[in-house]
Amino acid sequence: MERRVRERPLSGYRQALRDRLLAAPVVPAPEPWRPVFESGYGVPVGGLLGIGFASHPESGHDLVMVVSHNGDGLFDAVTGEKIARDCDPDPEDSTPDTVADLTSPGLGPIADRRVHIAGLFGGGLHTTTGDGWALEAVTPAWPNDRVLLSVDGGLPHSGPHGEQWWHIFHSAHSELRAFGFSPCGETIAVATSSDVSLWTRRPEHSTFN
Repeated sequence: MERRVRERPLSGYRQALRDRLLAAPVVPAPEPWRPVFESGYGVPVGGLLGIGFASHPESGHDLVMVVSHNGDGLFDAVTGEKIARDCDPDPEDSTPDTVADLTSPGLGPIADRRVHIAGLFGGGLHTTTGDGWALEAVTPAWPNDRVLLSVDGGLPHSGPHGEQWWHIFHSAHSELRAFGFSPCGETIAVATSSDVSLWTRRPEHSTFN
């Protein structure tokens, strides 16, 4: 005879934390961060599987590789420009699950290397930077994930929302695939099954020396 398992009610502390997360609206990321794309939900990418970071060999800009059921794309994470596209990648290694290290072949200026991809098949991106920024995903109202940016060390975020922690993305419309910083900490990327959003703290026309 099947026994029903009764879930324990949340403690007062956990309920207060959940209520605080639910009450926090989506807000713009604070300075020095700025959105790379005009739309609040980035650019649409149908059937997105995962994303990964690379560095442009000439400008030094962060690049974001996007792998999807509809092909692969490469974005400049400072300007938002799509600088390469492959609508028909080689099926033998076109998705990261076909190789042991979860990589996909690069495009355009990084065609000579492979890029580690985080998303549907596993993997992960950096969730902290060397100067104290942090990202985390929380789900106070399943199944909709919320991505939080903070400088207070992460949960429980005891300070006021909008001062040391910010709810910058709410995946109410699609499944969260991956989120994180670029290795140098200059870019934030959030990818869902239908789009990718980017934030940068580099001036739009900057280059690395």
